[in-house]
Amino acid sequence: MIISSSCKLIINTFQLSFPHSLIFSIFYFSFVTKLINIKVVVLYDLDPRWDNLEMSTARYSNKVLAEALSEEGIDTYLEELRDPNLGRILKKYNPDETIIFNLCETLPGIPRSERRVLEIIENRGFTYTGNDPDLIELSCDKQKTNVIIRSLGVKVPSGAVLAAEEAGTWDIFPAIVKPSHDHCSLTLTEKSVVYDASSLQQQILFVNNELNQPALVEDFIDGREFHVSVWNNDPPEILPLVEMDFSAFAQAQKRLCTYDSKFIPGSEHYEKIETIVPAALDEKLFRKLKKDVLTIWKGFGCLDYARFDFRLRDDKFYLLDINPNNDISVDASFALAAEMANYSYGQLVKRIVMMAAERHPVFGEKVLVSA
Repeated sequence: MIISSSCKLIINTFQLSFPHSLIFSIFYFSFVTKLINIKVVVLYDLDPRWDNLEMSTARYSNKVLAEALSEEGIDTYLEELRDPNLGRILKKYNPDETIIFNLCETLPGIPRSERRVLEIIENRGFTYTGNDPDLIELSCDKQKTNVIIRSLGVKVPSGAVLAAEEAGTWDIFPAIVKPSHDHCSLTLTEKSVVYDASSLQQQILFVNNELNQPALVEDFIDGREFHVSVWNNDPPEILPLVEMDFSAFAQAQKRLCTYDSKFIPGSEHYEKIETIVPAALDEKLFRKLKKDVLTIWKGFGCLDYARFDFRLRDDKFYLLDINPNNDISVDASFALAAEMANYSYGQLVKRIVMMAAERHPVFGEKVLVSA
């Protein structure tokens, strides 16, 4: 078992046998990358709104990823996007011999430009890791995403996009108020969980003013939270479950993954929320969760990797969020789950490259022939 807070990692190890499929995968990926001589550009952005700590943290985590790829024998280049001119970076590379490891969220300074990033990469002829523009754009519209999730037979919390003057029409409390078009827990604090119409109205206004977008109001699911990491394309593979443990908090409104819990070392949520890998879950509930996860993966047409965040209340799972371009830095839940499945960090990021390589017009044929 691995138990960690966001900044501290405590490992209680037990011996895991290496599956034959894992041993074969490690050998196979090492052989193929040497055979096809892949060049990889690790591309990430810096948001001009970030402070110095946030920028230095982003630089460090992406440097670690690039170094991990280099140590796996892949010719790796690290590129930082600090302005909207992505073409300036891409023109330095030949798409026939390059794969873009896409860690870029937006074009800096241009809100909600997630789709545009991938369109520029595609228009330049590059193959890239991760999901396509349609899914990246869709996942940022939480209301539309939830409609599709319900149509697939998976539960999501009851919710609606409300204006401040509509707060009095909402009657499910406690409720949580989120941005309707953003990931990364932006604006989420314990004040995001509200118990009456007056507080709800104030929090809706806060999201409107802070992010210049509508607010999504949902039933607050006060229960266990699981981050489910999935990768591989045919068939998809669910990595060991990760649980966010809120047992340090007695008050319900504190039992959530806030912005501070992810990005502000020393904050209460950063220090007190523990990450447990693998999460303890009985077989019946796991089968139910697995069915929901694979339904969403296939229904949305996911590629390479994604993370799905669920909460469990009264033995029912509710999907909170789809993360098709989720954090895969070395201390993130995805990497911890892969480590529990006996993948080193280098093997993790190399495997993602090889998934993308299968779609490359030059490398893909060689990968298939080698297989």
